[in-house]
Amino acid sequence: MTALLWFDLRTSAGRLTLSPVKVERDLPLIQSWMNDPDVARYWELDGPLERTTEHVLAQIDLPHTQPLLARLAGRAIGYWELYRAADDPLAEYYAAQPDDLGVHLLIGESDCRGIGLGGVLLRALADAVQQEKARRVVAEPDERNIASVRAFTAAGFAPAATLDLPDKRATLMIRETS
Repeated sequence: MTALLWFDLRTSAGRLTLSPVKVERDLPLIQSWMNDPDVARYWELDGPLERTTEHVLAQIDLPHTQPLLARLAGRAIGYWELYRAADDPLAEYYAAQPDDLGVHLLIGESDCRGIGLGGVLLRALADAVQQEKARRVVAEPDERNIASVRAFTAAGFAPAATLDLPDKRATLMIRETS
């Protein structure tokens, strides 16, 4: 994205920070998360470090995408990608608005999954983005990833469509400005 994004948000679970990925520091951790079978099932980036590196560097090189490391109370817990949806291939599959912000969310630490944390963190991010600028926040989790769809729903997103994307069948989730 044109400007590097950085978020420092208070949540009921603690302080959430989202900061730009630092390749040398963050890639080994991100790769370890990608090799977790529960993550690999949906992200399909398991394997050697080079595979994760290629994906993250491609995201960094895209002018409309920002890969971020998520920390909760100072602990690295996940990898997120924020993107301008109107400039993304996703825009070919729904009526994107110019200021739609897309989000991909990975909670990498297994003890942070399945406890409702995704919804809390997504709500904090969406609230912050929508207070700053009226926009929709969108996501397209794999429809098989029930936990992800639940997290987006808990954060105020609504299912808008089922999309047959090149790499998955997805549930388009949209959170309108409240």
